[in-house]
Amino acid sequence: MEKPLLTIASGNPRKVSEIEAMLGPLPLSVQRQPDSLEVEETGTNYLENAILKAEAASKMTGHLTIADDSGLEIDSLNGAPGIYSARFAANNEAKINKVLKALKENPYRSARFISVMVLCDGEGKLLKEAEGICWGEILSKPAYSGGEFESLFWVKEANCTYGELTQQQLSKIGSRGKAARALAPFLRNYLGISD
Repeated sequence: MEKPLLTIASGNPRKVSEIEAMLGPLPLSVQRQPDSLEVEETGTNYLENAILKAEAASKMTGHLTIADDSGLEIDSLNGAPGIYSARFAANNEAKINKVLKALKENPYRSARFISVMVLCDGEGKLLKEAEGICWGEILSKPAYSGGEFESLFWVKEANCTYGELTQQQLSKIGSRGKAARALAPFLRNYLGISD
């Protein structure tokens, strides 16, 4: 029997393999979205942006599609950068500097990574949505150079930054991993896959 084909609405190969791993050992063939697909994220929240991406990719490929949208929310910055995390500044270094400048010496540094993941059928109809949250706090400087927000975000339960989590830890306590795990039972059921 041929494995069902699942498109992951991302052009980032690392993100595609990460989501594939997080879905667990489901008997699926996974592909990333077509290179020609570009989706403008005009939604007002993570769910709307994830749906925009999944709808576009599923309509282009005609296959089941998963998309996610995620961001970093810092409590003392009223949830910023939030859905604008990817476009918060021109590059990673500028993003980090902007966050640290905004926080200054503020001792209240609690934050969370949020991921909203959606599953659409081959015609772009929303089938299921799921959310994952990873709680942490913002360090006073990056734990390593060359990273993005992940290098600043301390995950207490793992005793390391988000960027230093292993694939296994990302699947278990990472925001995208939690969303993927929440979506997996529905996907199994929808495809008629038994344990």
